[in-house]
Amino acid sequence: MSVEVLVAVVAVGPSVTELDSAVNAVHRAGETLGVIAFAASGALVAVRKRLDLFGMVVLACATALGGGIVRDLLIGRTPPAAFTNLTYLSASIVTALILYFIAPSRRLTKGALEISDAIGLGLFCVTGTVIAASAGVGAPTAALLGMTTAIGGGVIRDVLSGEVPSVLRPDQDLYAIPALFGAAATAALLHFDAYRAWTGLLAAAGAVGFRLMARHYQWHAPLARHARD
Repeated sequence: MSVEVLVAVVAVGPSVTELDSAVNAVHRAGETLGVIAFAASGALVAVRKRLDLFGMVVLACATALGGGIVRDLLIGRTPPAAFTNLTYLSASIVTALILYFIAPSRRLTKGALEISDAIGLGLFCVTGTVIAASAGVGAPTAALLGMTTAIGGGVIRDVLSGEVPSVLRPDQDLYAIPALFGAAATAALLHFDAYRAWTGLLAAAGAVGFRLMARHYQWHAPLARHARD
């Protein structure tokens, strides 16, 4: 998933080539780490659901690649990069296989699942926004597509595992809002020509921290008044 148009959003200066290289390198690393983190969350859900090896691989790949596929289809990027760059598919499969052979206890998967899911959320909301912006969409649309990239895989994972997606459940902690926070911050950085390797990492870290705090303090979105009665 290369981002050729990042040259247009990085501020022009005496070290523009070095800045472009750094941004692209961090972007690629962020995407790979996000794929691994989301693949791990999908595989860990499969462990908790007592699925077999094939089920682990399917959930890992769906979680890691689903959001990016939805984003690419929405911006007209066909075929989606998940089908043209097999690095991410391979990383998803290898992650599932590693967790299969490690065979973590179902009781030990909850904490690891939450952490890996938060990391994937933070990284994908940033990289998804950058890719959407590179397609020429405006900042608000890029932010929404970045959020879609971050939460899409989790929605597909929940549906395949027989659960109501956590983003739709009032008893679940904030999930989509931290993703939108990171995506909006990234879109603002791109709009004001302030996107750098370190600012992108800060946006991702902010989304990860927001998600983990929401989990720790059990922050929920407000219910409609009639639903509270």
